[in-house]
Amino acid sequence: MDFDTSKNLSSIGALLILLSPIIPLVLPFAGSLVGLLGFILLLLGVKGLADYYGEPGIFSNMLYGTVTGIVGILAALAVFVGVALSSLSGFLHKLFPGWNGDWTTLPSLTPNANNIGFGDIAPFIGAALAVLVILFAFALIATLLYRRSLNSLSKRSGVGLFGTAGILLLIGAVLAIILIGYLLIWFGILLLAIAFFGLKPQTTNPIPAAQVPMQSPPPPPPP
Repeated sequence: MDFDTSKNLSSIGALLILLSPIIPLVLPFAGSLVGLLGFILLLLGVKGLADYYGEPGIFSNMLYGTVTGIVGILAALAVFVGVALSSLSGFLHKLFPGWNGDWTTLPSLTPNANNIGFGDIAPFIGAALAVLVILFAFALIATLLYRRSLNSLSKRSGVGLFGTAGILLLIGAVLAIILIGYLLIWFGILLLAIAFFGLKPQTTNPIPAAQVPMQSPPPPPPP
Protein backbone atom coordinates (compact mmCIF):
# COMPACT_ATOMS: atom_id res chain seq x y z
CA MET A 1 0.00 0.00 0.00
CA ASP A 2 1.52 3.33 -1.05
CA PHE A 3 1.72 6.47 1.07
CA ASP A 4 -1.20 8.34 -0.51
CA THR A 5 -3.57 5.38 -0.13
CA SER A 6 -2.56 4.90 3.51
CA LYS A 7 -2.98 8.59 4.22
CA ASN A 8 -6.42 8.74 2.58
CA LEU A 9 -7.69 5.63 4.38
CA SER A 10 -6.47 6.96 7.74
CA SER A 11 -7.96 10.40 7.11
CA ILE A 12 -11.36 9.06 6.03
CA GLY A 13 -11.41 6.56 8.90
CA ALA A 14 -10.70 9.25 11.50
CA LEU A 15 -13.34 11.49 9.90
CA LEU A 16 -15.98 8.74 10.05
CA ILE A 17 -15.17 8.08 13.73
CA LEU A 18 -15.48 11.81 14.35
CA LEU A 19 -18.93 11.92 12.72
CA SER A 20 -20.27 8.68 14.23
CA PRO A 21 -21.74 10.37 17.38
CA ILE A 22 -23.49 12.98 15.20
CA ILE A 23 -24.93 10.77 12.44
CA PRO A 24 -27.64 9.17 14.67
CA LEU A 25 -29.26 12.62 14.89
CA VAL A 26 -30.08 12.23 11.18
CA LEU A 27 -29.96 8.46 10.64
CA PRO A 28 -30.84 6.49 13.80
CA PHE A 29 -28.79 3.32 14.43
CA ALA A 30 -26.30 4.29 11.70
CA GLY A 31 -23.70 5.78 14.03
CA SER A 32 -22.31 2.42 15.18
CA LEU A 33 -21.91 1.15 11.62
CA VAL A 34 -20.18 4.36 10.55
CA GLY A 35 -17.88 4.21 13.58
CA LEU A 36 -17.02 0.56 12.90
CA LEU A 37 -16.24 1.34 9.26
CA GLY A 38 -14.11 4.26 10.43
CA PHE A 39 -12.04 2.05 12.74
CA ILE A 40 -11.49 -0.49 9.96
CA LEU A 41 -10.30 2.16 7.50
CA LEU A 42 -8.15 3.79 10.18
CA LEU A 43 -6.40 0.53 11.03
CA LEU A 44 -5.81 -0.27 7.35
CA GLY A 45 -4.36 3.18 6.75
CA VAL A 46 -2.18 3.13 9.86
CA LYS A 47 -0.83 -0.29 8.84
CA GLY A 48 0.30 1.22 5.55
CA LEU A 49 1.87 4.22 7.32
CA ALA A 50 3.67 1.93 9.78
CA ASP A 51 5.18 0.05 6.83
CA TYR A 52 6.05 3.31 5.08
CA TYR A 53 7.90 4.72 8.09
CA GLY A 54 9.41 1.38 9.04
CA GLU A 55 7.92 1.53 12.56
CA PRO A 56 5.74 -1.54 13.33
CA GLY A 57 4.75 -0.15 16.74
CA ILE A 58 2.62 2.51 15.07
CA PHE A 59 0.20 -0.16 13.89
CA SER A 60 0.58 -2.76 16.65
CA ASN A 61 -0.16 -0.33 19.47
CA MET A 62 -3.24 1.04 17.69
CA LEU A 63 -4.43 -2.48 16.92
CA TYR A 64 -3.96 -3.59 20.54
CA GLY A 65 -5.77 -0.47 21.70
CA THR A 66 -8.73 -1.20 19.44
CA VAL A 67 -8.89 -4.84 20.54
CA THR A 68 -8.70 -3.73 24.19
CA GLY A 69 -11.66 -1.40 23.67
CA ILE A 70 -13.73 -4.15 22.03
CA VAL A 71 -12.91 -6.61 24.83
CA GLY A 72 -13.90 -4.00 27.41
CA ILE A 73 -17.28 -3.42 25.78
CA LEU A 74 -17.97 -7.16 25.55
CA ALA A 75 -16.91 -7.72 29.17
CA ALA A 76 -19.14 -4.90 30.42
CA LEU A 77 -22.05 -6.21 28.37
CA ALA A 78 -21.54 -9.75 29.70
CA VAL A 79 -21.54 -8.52 33.32
CA PHE A 80 -24.71 -6.48 32.87
CA VAL A 81 -26.59 -9.21 31.00
CA GLY A 82 -25.52 -11.84 33.54
CA VAL A 83 -26.78 -9.79 36.49
CA ALA A 84 -29.95 -8.77 34.66
CA LEU A 85 -30.86 -12.33 33.73
CA SER A 86 -30.24 -13.65 37.24
CA SER A 87 -32.18 -10.89 39.02
CA LEU A 88 -34.86 -9.82 36.55
CA SER A 89 -37.28 -12.68 37.13
CA GLY A 90 -37.43 -12.16 40.91
CA PHE A 91 -37.76 -8.41 40.43
CA LEU A 92 -40.71 -8.82 38.06
CA HIS A 93 -42.44 -11.26 40.39
CA LYS A 94 -42.37 -8.61 43.12
CA LEU A 95 -43.35 -5.79 40.79
CA PHE A 96 -46.23 -7.84 39.33
CA PRO A 97 -47.50 -10.04 42.20
CA GLY A 98 -49.91 -11.95 39.97
CA TRP A 99 -47.38 -12.76 37.28
CA ASN A 100 -47.20 -16.45 36.37
CA GLY A 101 -43.91 -16.27 34.48
CA ASP A 102 -45.50 -15.84 31.07
CA TRP A 103 -43.79 -12.81 29.48
CA THR A 104 -46.70 -12.21 27.11
CA THR A 105 -49.02 -11.45 30.04
CA LEU A 106 -46.89 -8.62 31.47
CA PRO A 107 -48.54 -5.79 29.46
CA SER A 108 -51.95 -6.71 30.92
CA LEU A 109 -50.76 -6.69 34.56
CA THR A 110 -50.76 -3.70 36.90
CA PRO A 111 -47.41 -3.07 38.64
CA ASN A 112 -47.25 -2.61 42.40
CA ALA A 113 -44.20 -0.49 43.20
CA ASN A 114 -44.89 -0.77 46.95
CA ASN A 115 -43.44 -4.27 46.89
CA ILE A 116 -40.09 -3.02 45.58
CA GLY A 117 -37.35 -2.15 48.07
CA PHE A 118 -33.73 -1.09 47.73
CA GLY A 119 -32.58 -4.69 48.00
CA ASP A 120 -34.53 -5.52 44.84
CA ILE A 121 -32.85 -2.86 42.74
CA ALA A 122 -29.40 -3.11 44.38
CA PRO A 123 -28.19 -5.84 41.94
CA PHE A 124 -28.98 -3.60 38.98
CA ILE A 125 -27.21 -0.63 40.57
CA GLY A 126 -24.22 -2.83 41.30
CA ALA A 127 -24.19 -4.10 37.73
CA ALA A 128 -24.31 -0.54 36.38
CA LEU A 129 -21.38 0.49 38.59
CA ALA A 130 -19.43 -2.60 37.55
CA VAL A 131 -20.05 -1.76 33.90
CA LEU A 132 -18.75 1.79 34.43
CA VAL A 133 -15.60 0.54 36.17
CA ILE A 134 -14.90 -2.03 33.46
CA LEU A 135 -15.43 0.49 30.66
CA PHE A 136 -13.26 3.07 32.41
CA ALA A 137 -10.38 0.63 32.99
CA PHE A 138 -10.38 -0.73 29.44
CA ALA A 139 -10.79 2.74 27.92
CA LEU A 140 -7.79 3.97 29.89
CA ILE A 141 -5.62 1.07 28.70
CA ALA A 142 -6.82 1.52 25.11
CA THR A 143 -6.04 5.24 25.04
CA LEU A 144 -2.59 4.63 26.54
CA LEU A 145 -1.88 2.31 23.62
CA TYR A 146 -3.33 4.83 21.15
CA ARG A 147 -1.13 7.55 22.59
CA ARG A 148 1.95 5.34 22.25
CA SER A 149 1.04 4.70 18.62
CA LEU A 150 0.43 8.38 17.88
CA ASN A 151 3.65 9.44 19.60
CA SER A 152 5.60 7.08 17.36
CA LEU A 153 3.75 8.38 14.30
CA SER A 154 4.45 11.95 15.38
CA LYS A 155 8.19 11.29 15.67
CA ARG A 156 8.47 9.45 12.36
CA SER A 157 6.30 11.87 10.35
CA GLY A 158 7.36 15.11 12.03
CA VAL A 159 3.69 16.10 12.57
CA GLY A 160 3.40 17.13 16.22
CA LEU A 161 -0.40 17.24 16.02
CA PHE A 162 -0.47 13.45 16.40
CA GLY A 163 1.12 13.73 19.83
CA THR A 164 -1.37 16.42 20.86
CA ALA A 165 -4.27 14.23 19.72
CA GLY A 166 -2.91 11.34 21.79
CA ILE A 167 -2.73 13.51 24.92
CA LEU A 168 -6.31 14.73 24.45
CA LEU A 169 -7.57 11.16 24.00
CA LEU A 170 -5.84 10.06 27.21
CA ILE A 171 -7.07 13.02 29.27
CA GLY A 172 -10.55 12.55 27.84
CA ALA A 173 -10.57 8.90 28.89
CA VAL A 174 -9.52 9.87 32.43
CA LEU A 175 -12.28 12.49 32.61
CA ALA A 176 -14.91 10.30 30.90
CA ILE A 177 -16.99 10.24 34.11
CA ILE A 178 -18.00 13.82 33.30
CA LEU A 179 -19.15 15.41 30.06
CA ILE A 180 -15.90 17.29 29.40
CA GLY A 181 -14.10 13.96 28.99
CA TYR A 182 -16.19 13.04 25.96
CA LEU A 183 -15.66 16.51 24.49
CA LEU A 184 -11.89 16.13 24.86
CA ILE A 185 -12.02 12.73 23.16
CA TRP A 186 -14.04 14.24 20.30
CA PHE A 187 -11.56 17.11 19.90
CA GLY A 188 -8.71 14.61 20.04
CA ILE A 189 -10.24 12.68 17.13
CA LEU A 190 -10.74 15.98 15.28
CA LEU A 191 -7.04 16.80 15.66
CA LEU A 192 -6.21 13.26 14.57
CA ALA A 193 -8.19 13.68 11.35
CA ILE A 194 -6.51 17.05 10.68
CA ALA A 195 -3.09 15.50 11.31
CA PHE A 196 -3.75 12.68 8.84
CA PHE A 197 -4.96 15.09 6.17
CA GLY A 198 -1.80 17.16 6.69
CA LEU A 199 0.64 14.27 6.23
CA LYS A 200 3.22 14.72 3.49
CA PRO A 201 5.48 12.08 1.99
CA GLN A 202 9.14 12.17 2.83
CA THR A 203 11.43 13.56 0.17
CA THR A 204 13.50 10.39 0.28
CA ASN A 205 12.50 6.83 0.95
CA PRO A 206 12.38 6.28 4.72
CA ILE A 207 14.85 3.81 6.15
CA PRO A 208 13.42 1.52 8.85
CA ALA A 209 15.07 2.03 12.19
CA ALA A 210 16.26 -1.58 12.25
CA GLN A 211 18.05 -1.07 8.92
CA VAL A 212 19.86 2.16 9.68
CA PRO A 213 23.56 1.38 9.18
CA MET A 214 25.72 1.82 12.23
CA GLN A 215 28.76 3.98 11.75
CA SER A 216 32.02 2.47 12.85
CA PRO A 217 33.99 4.46 15.42
CA PRO A 218 36.88 6.53 14.09
CA PRO A 219 40.32 4.87 14.20
CA PRO A 220 42.53 5.76 17.17
CA PRO A 221 45.15 8.44 16.59
CA PRO A 222 48.65 7.19 15.73
CA PRO A 223 51.06 6.99 18.68
